[in-house]
Amino acid sequence: MEREIRITNDGSKTLFINELNENYHSHHGALQEAEHVFIKNGLNLINDYEINILELGFGTGLNVLVTINEYLKTDKNHTINYFTLEKYPINESEIENLAYFDHFDNPELKNIYQKIHQTDWETSVEIVKGFSLKKIQCDFFDLKNIDLPKINLVYYDCFGARVQPDLWEKPLFEMVSDKMSVNGLLTTYSSKGSVRRVLKELNFQVEKKQGPPGKREMINAIKL
Repeated sequence: MEREIRITNDGSKTLFINELNENYHSHHGALQEAEHVFIKNGLNLINDYEINILELGFGTGLNVLVTINEYLKTDKNHTINYFTLEKYPINESEIENLAYFDHFDNPELKNIYQKIHQTDWETSVEIVKGFSLKKIQCDFFDLKNIDLPKINLVYYDCFGARVQPDLWEKPLFEMVSDKMSVNGLLTTYSSKGSVRRVLKELNFQVEKKQGPPGKREMINAIKL
């Protein structure tokens, strides 16, 4: 699929897929969306010593970077194992031009960003002490065949239902739920009524939260 780089309203960049007329991130701000949905309403709500994160999908690597940035701010008395799925990895030119590290104060983030993208797929790599990353190149519906530890935090960051409705229906959510621990948290930018209903059917406690800039609401869901 043909992609082009666009600048979002907070100055950070995203990729735009012409064929789908779809951005990888909100045009209101790629970075602020990631931090609001997946850090403020995701990572910062988990208190477990070992945090196993599952992300659908890896995309530009921005969610991994904001997660590491937040981890580095802590006393690091916990560990994070981050598993991320992606069917269509972006290319080296796109990685270089997105340059998300420019938006952080921590100078370490440039090398970390490069390491995130340079690590081999299908291999668990310690990016910084206490934080390991495993990138898995596959279709999301292959999730049921992937061996994972019990996941206590899910970043559900698929393309929108307008362009990929099957990613927001019960079969995929059921696969995700099967990989999660009891009391695990699923967080997503979506607030669709159909998504809330599916999650409730799968025995999640669903809460609507204030959305990131440009979006009124988002969803947090706790597996019961």
